[in-house]
Amino acid sequence: MTATHAAGRKLKDAIFDANQACNEAIKIHGADNVTNATIGVVLDETGKLATLPTVEKIFRTMNFAELVAYAPISGLPAYLDAVIDLTFADNKPTANFGAIATAGGTGAVHHAVANYAERGDAVLTSDWRWGTYDIICNETGKHLETFKLFDDALNFNINDFAVKVDALCKKQRSLLVIINSPAHNPTGYALTDDEWEKVLNVLKAQTSAGKNISLLVDIAYIDFAGEKNSTRAFMKKFGDLPENLFVMIAFSMSKSYTLYGQRTGALIGVSSSEKIIAEFNDVGKYSNRATWSNINRGAQALLVKLNADRDFLPIYEAERAELYQMVKRRADVFVTEAANCGLRVVPYKGGFFIAVPAENPAAVCQKLHDDLIFAVPLKLGIRIAACSTSFEKMHGVAEKILRAMK
Repeated sequence: MTATHAAGRKLKDAIFDANQACNEAIKIHGADNVTNATIGVVLDETGKLATLPTVEKIFRTMNFAELVAYAPISGLPAYLDAVIDLTFADNKPTANFGAIATAGGTGAVHHAVANYAERGDAVLTSDWRWGTYDIICNETGKHLETFKLFDDALNFNINDFAVKVDALCKKQRSLLVIINSPAHNPTGYALTDDEWEKVLNVLKAQTSAGKNISLLVDIAYIDFAGEKNSTRAFMKKFGDLPENLFVMIAFSMSKSYTLYGQRTGALIGVSSSEKIIAEFNDVGKYSNRATWSNINRGAQALLVKLNADRDFLPIYEAERAELYQMVKRRADVFVTEAANCGLRVVPYKGGFFIAVPAENPAAVCQKLHDDLIFAVPLKLGIRIAACSTSFEKMHGVAEKILRAMK
């Protein structure tokens, strides 16, 4: 009974499938004996969901009507202002800005793909990627093409990026590029300032030839990538760009505020043109009404309240920094032990995940079940969630992966 364009659609999500298998093993063997390296949320050292006490405290003291009332279609104005300030910190480029509230970072990606890629066209991102990009493209009548994220020396592959951009621009009038950095999912990679400069030069060359280029920067994990301003320094480069090079940034409250299920985020627009920002705000509002109508008011109001509270804000930032350091300690264990045992790992610089290249990821992950280790098989390798694997259980995982591969 479905329309022809929807016929045959069936979601198979490797992440949630792996997590389900892990939960089944926990029922049989007990949580203490199982290593959950699957799910993209921060679990504490006991395996329970880690949350931020200050966020919870503020949320519980908010007026109930403020939590459940409708929000404006575009989002609370104070929320949108706060999101722009939080996204850039001290690194605001010389530009005009717009913002639209979305259903998490996923919603931000959806709106960028829906409104800035032509139906039937390709959207470009890296081969190592979050698989939901593919689903969003298919849902909105586009398709995803990829460039190789790394060269043979595991450096950012600017040459392949340039080749793929050029090839698509020869076929299309416009192009949307998605780059997830810093704390890339699933590798933990982050582009350097020099690599960002090269990326922008490739895109500016196309705009000089008359192409319309849109760049979506997915920063969902940025607050688990390092110091606030150093991880955002590259954003200064988004100032004074050509009018036909439009930058968008996908902001999420899920990780930075441990509000995963509240589904609140934003899509931010950055342009040298006021007219393009006005257009961005208009089409984003239209898409909001056509999808979820409006966004969780309670989470928006919480962010506004927290960001304006000079007493609670530094406490919240300290709590979040503790979670970041906890995840970093776990990742450091894996990376160090991988180097010691000779396991090849994609360069990790921060974030929730570490990636291990593998020829047969599904088979390796299946073999890891013998050791009650559960990870996510991807097309190019295995994703290890440092966010959900305790410090104690992380010891020995790298060596067991190498053994499973053999």
